[in-house]
Amino acid sequence: MIRFVLRTLSVVALVIAVMAGVIDAIQSVAATEPVLTPLAVAWSTVSPGTIALVADGIMHNLHPLAWDPAAIWVLSQPAFAVMLALSLALWICAYKRPPVAGRFTA
Repeated sequence: MIRFVLRTLSVVALVIAVMAGVIDAIQSVAATEPVLTPLAVAWSTVSPGTIALVADGIMHNLHPLAWDPAAIWVLSQPAFAVMLALSLALWICAYKRPPVAGRFTA
């Protein structure tokens, strides 16, 4: 069950990454220069209130230093790259290795 949930979240993150990449590609062609939208800008465009909610949650539940250097760095990276990395990490967590002895063993 957990593997199914992780795979589903991986596919959702991959779809979001592809959408962000297509939007950046369209903007890059229109501007005739590379345009990479940071995750913070993309997130605030979609849902502006949740960034403050997540920031408060990280500062109160974890440590304030987890927000300043770590989360700010992640939010400044391109949205498609962060979502691709998240999708890959979720897929790796849900990956089931094939049996070592082969498919006909018990």
